Amino acid sequence: MKEKLVLSVLVDNESGVLQRVASLFSRRGYNISSLTVSETEDEKFSRMTIETNTEPENFRQIKRQLMKLEIVKKVAELNDTDSVSSELLLIKVSAKGVDTKNRLLETNRRFGSRVLDVSLETVTLELTGTGSTIDTFIQEIEDNFGIVELARTGITSLRRGEGSFTEDV
Repeated sequence: MKEKLVLSVLVDNESGVLQRVASLFSRRGYNISSLTVSETEDEKFSRMTIETNTEPENFRQIKRQLMKLEIVKKVAELNDTDSVSSELLLIKVSAKGVDTKNRLLETNRRFGSRVLDVSLETVTLELTGTGSTIDTFIQEIEDNFGIVELARTGITSLRRGEGSFTEDV
C-alpha cells in the first residue's frame, strides 16, 4: 500500500537543480505529488520539499538516489510529529449579490482565510494551512458557491525545534 513520503532536500542554489531532481523521480517511475523550492537563509542553498506517494520499501531507495546527486547536500524525511507544514491556496469564488457575499464571508471567517479581491461577481480568497484543511475548504466552496479559478502551492515544511537544516553543511 502506498504511503505519503515528504522529504526536505537541501541542494545547491544553481540553475538546473530542479530539473535534475525531478528527472531522478521520473526515471524511476515515482510521481511527485507536490514540490516547492526556494532559497534558504543561506543563499548558497535552496530547500526542496518533495511529496510523493509510494510503497514504504521505496523510501530508503529514494533518499539514497537523491544523495548520489552531487548537487544534493542533505536529505531528511519529515512526518507530522517532527515537522510543521503548510500550503497556500488562492481561490476565486463566484459570489453574485450581497446575500451570497455575506454567506461567503461567514465561511471565510470560519476557516480564517483572507479576502484579497472583491468584484461584482467574484471574491478572491487566500488560505494557508494543512493539506486536509485546504481540501475541506475547497469542497465547502465548491458545494456552496462555485469555484471560478484556483491555484494551490505544494507542501512546505520545516523541522520542529531549534537549529537549521543548513547549519552542519
